[in-house]
Amino acid sequence: MSRSVLQPSQQKLAEKLTILNDRGVGMLTRLYNIKKACGDPKAKPSYLIDKNLESAVKFIVRKFPAVETRNNNQQLAQLQKEKSEILKNLALYYFTFVDVMEFKDHVCELLNTIDVCQVFFDITVNFDLTKNYLDLIITYTTLMILLSRIEERKAIIGLYNYAHEMTHGASDREYPRLGQMIVDYENPLKKMMEEFVPHSKSLSDALISLQMVYPRRNLSADQWRNAQLLSLISAPSTMLNPAQSDTMPCEYLSLDAMEKWIIFGFILCHGILNTDATALNLWKLALQSSSCLSLFRDEVFHIHKAAEDLFVNIRGYNKRINDIRECKEAAVSHAGSMHRERRKFLRSALKELATVLSDQPGLLGPKNLSVCPEDESIIMSSFVNTMTSLSVKQVEDGEVFDFRGMRLDWFRLQAYTSVSKASLSLADHRELGKMMNTIIFHTKMVDSLVEMLVETSDLSIFCFYSRAFEKMFQQCLELPSQSRYSIAFPLLCTHFMSCTHELCPEERHHIGDRSLSLCNMFLDEMAKQARNLITDICTEQCTLSDQLLPKHCAKTISQAVNKKSKKQTGKKGEPEREKPGVESMRKNRLVVTNLDKLHTALSELCFSINYVPNMVVWEHTFTPREYLTSHLEIRFTKSIVGMTMYNQATQEIAKPSELLTSVRAYMTVLQSIENYVQIDITRVFNNVLLQQTQHLDSHGEPTITSLYTNWYLETLLRQVSNGHIAYFPAMKAFVNLPTENELTFNAEEYSDISEMRSLSELLGPYGMKFLSESLMWHISSQVAELKKLVVENVDVLTQMRTSFDKPDQMAALFKRLSSVDSVLKRMTIIGVILSFRSLAQEALRDVLSYHIPFLVSSIEDFKDHIPRETDMKVAMNVYELSSAAGLPCEIDPALVVALSSQKSENISPEEEYKIACLLMVFVAVSLPTLASNVMSQYSPAIEGHCNNIHCLAKAINQIAAALFTIHKGSIEDRLKEFLALASSSLLKIGQETDKTTTRNRESVYLLLDMIVQESPFLTMDLLESCFPYVLLRNAYHAVYKQSVTSSA
Repeated sequence: MSRSVLQPSQQKLAEKLTILNDRGVGMLTRLYNIKKACGDPKAKPSYLIDKNLESAVKFIVRKFPAVETRNNNQQLAQLQKEKSEILKNLALYYFTFVDVMEFKDHVCELLNTIDVCQVFFDITVNFDLTKNYLDLIITYTTLMILLSRIEERKAIIGLYNYAHEMTHGASDREYPRLGQMIVDYENPLKKMMEEFVPHSKSLSDALISLQMVYPRRNLSADQWRNAQLLSLISAPSTMLNPAQSDTMPCEYLSLDAMEKWIIFGFILCHGILNTDATALNLWKLALQSSSCLSLFRDEVFHIHKAAEDLFVNIRGYNKRINDIRECKEAAVSHAGSMHRERRKFLRSALKELATVLSDQPGLLGPKNLSVCPEDESIIMSSFVNTMTSLSVKQVEDGEVFDFRGMRLDWFRLQAYTSVSKASLSLADHRELGKMMNTIIFHTKMVDSLVEMLVETSDLSIFCFYSRAFEKMFQQCLELPSQSRYSIAFPLLCTHFMSCTHELCPEERHHIGDRSLSLCNMFLDEMAKQARNLITDICTEQCTLSDQLLPKHCAKTISQAVNKKSKKQTGKKGEPEREKPGVESMRKNRLVVTNLDKLHTALSELCFSINYVPNMVVWEHTFTPREYLTSHLEIRFTKSIVGMTMYNQATQEIAKPSELLTSVRAYMTVLQSIENYVQIDITRVFNNVLLQQTQHLDSHGEPTITSLYTNWYLETLLRQVSNGHIAYFPAMKAFVNLPTENELTFNAEEYSDISEMRSLSELLGPYGMKFLSESLMWHISSQVAELKKLVVENVDVLTQMRTSFDKPDQMAALFKRLSSVDSVLKRMTIIGVILSFRSLAQEALRDVLSYHIPFLVSSIEDFKDHIPRETDMKVAMNVYELSSAAGLPCEIDPALVVALSSQKSENISPEEEYKIACLLMVFVAVSLPTLASNVMSQYSPAIEGHCNNIHCLAKAINQIAAALFTIHKGSIEDRLKEFLALASSSLLKIGQETDKTTTRNRESVYLLLDMIVQESPFLTMDLLESCFPYVLLRNAYHAVYKQSVTSSA
């Protein structure tokens, strides 16, 4: 189009600038990804590193951009085989370079059009036009520099073109121009300096218009401080007045962007530096501000070296080279400290501003602003109509405003009124431009706040500096005074997707994954740090709670007793033991304890975790509090198990009461976390403590339920079986017996009422049920062995069952029995296990009665009022419910389940029933042998026997009830039969004269009374009919008399 017919109003400068700027960013994104891919051995196109193609690639690069395929068949032979794959896989790379060339053509065409139209540029007047013009030049410059940094560009373009020629018989139609462009722009800035000679006037005018903006913005921290920048309280009287500026859009214009405009702009039109002092001052000021510029993402441009290299070959530029060197020295000396001081000032100023605005949010409200008068111009009529049609009611009604059309119209109007010979010249109506710029800024405050925030505070560049970003996060987290700001790092991950562009969709997934992984890592680290602080506080609190345990008061009591009796014990000068609570006495508030430091650090970090309820990163929602909750659950679980201090080698474990104290201290600390963070700590307790009532937790790890169950079964009850521990009914506890090899633990300290209640508190009904089931499994294994012994003696027992009234025959048959001691020992073990279970059930009932008294009383009432004629299945369901609440039952449902699970091969139900009956016969006729055992002596002090045979009463009753419930027999009849056999057998030893055989006869007689007292099916009247009560009375008298004699 010739200049004579070019119509400026029809050139659509605003639209072209908008589109080309957006497209330029897209092209930069694509080139950046190509450069990174080529620099990564894993992502690099395989053809560039293929050994078979190495000679072909070197040949192509050496001859580039020429194409020679005829005389080089040997070097290009391998290329011939791979041509189709090369075309397919390098097409995206090749056509990206073609798009860059087309973009360059469009930019050059638009720059020529702007020169022809003699467009007027002034950043303070036609802000949008000038900014977009300068942005386009910088984008174009950056694109060509980035293109020149792709080392493999010649290889990629050449490979593709050779493959194209081999396939289609001719080069790609874009190749000649593309190849020439690659060669021309080997040194992009040098080439562009020549290219921009015709554009120097427009570019220099636009740059010089920054003379009132850039120096005012590029001030030191001291100058900002003296000017009270960002301070609302420096002048309280003007606090409510709106901030007015003739150059409102320039006030939030990026300093980095302006420095790029100035440095690159004056390099491209360097001639103006020799003729215009203003231009030179601007350039020198920018050169002194930093030593490098960010080109795109993590690609940087070293200013001084590049500028010096460009100017060194230009005649008469010695002064400029000296200027560059002086500016470089100034930047190295002062730029770093200047930026550091600015950051310090901004941190304090923004903190003050945020505090004031959070206290008085009304200061953020809209102020009365002047609007454009109606009679300004006909061209402005649409703007005036738009502005005057606004009303407060629209805001109250929640109407959504959209001023994008208005802003684009103003951009167009700037273009129309900035060309030469415009009917309305904006250069002559500067006040109009400034006023419209202010109005446009305020429209952005209404409908474009998010975009404004992205423009002014986007920090997506950290996506490309991952290591530095992570290091800064760790430093922030480690410093207690800064940890409250650590949430800024995961929040920054929400910015990362804003650096993507629709022209390069393939990188969205990569950047999205990086943002997700970083956000996840930051939140996880914050939660871990908080968890560690909480754990340390819990440890301190557990230590303090431990000091209050009863075992620690013994020394204090001893000292008090000795003081009272005036006994001097201990060495002189021995320091007095500090009493619990001393740590809370403060003489000086400046003294800070470790616990104080931990609480301070935790409150700071929790402020950060609680800062936002959730954040959205690449369409994924993250909830910081959930990270903390998750880590607390895991740590609480590990801590509870760890506090049991279970040692498998030495079989040591913490007392249940001590563990309960520690767990309560831990829970108290965790409950206090709700004061810092809005999390549901009850949910943590429910999840963790309920898992601890099971055999394994959700991770398949052992719980306190499994640890304590194993310890009580494998350690405590095993030692009972070995005769080292006895069950004392009077104390309701297991107690160590004096033996040669002392045990490593005191059984009473693990099995008394308080310890069993603590165990019930810890394990709960579910855990106690698991404990019961484990106990029953051991009982069922003992019963299985007993049945085998019965089978061995089945004939003899069958005869004895019907001959209990024939003493001579019974004596003869008894001598034929085998494994009598084994039967009694196994029954005693069963009795011991059932006694322990009885303790556990009683403790569970006490605990549940305290926590849920109404529910327990309802269950108890339900159990006590089961009609006798109720079906056994229904009754067993009620017993199971009652047993789960710790209530004693006539028939133990857990024992019934355990025994009924035993499967005997080739044995009929009738035979099983017979074996059960004969088992009771075997036990009954074996009781007299206990009288000869030295350890069978009854002790009134413990209300039992030292060899635990008093536990036989519980074993006989519960085994009989369970077996005959399974086999649907009469429990009462079978127990009557047992009583008849047992009393008959015991009466016979009354006639014995051998003192060894009758050594503890009276003590064994008492077993009959215990069996009847224990049984819900037998009565004393029934016992009286079988065994004279006078014998029982005399037996009690004898054992009590013997006990008094022994103690005397």
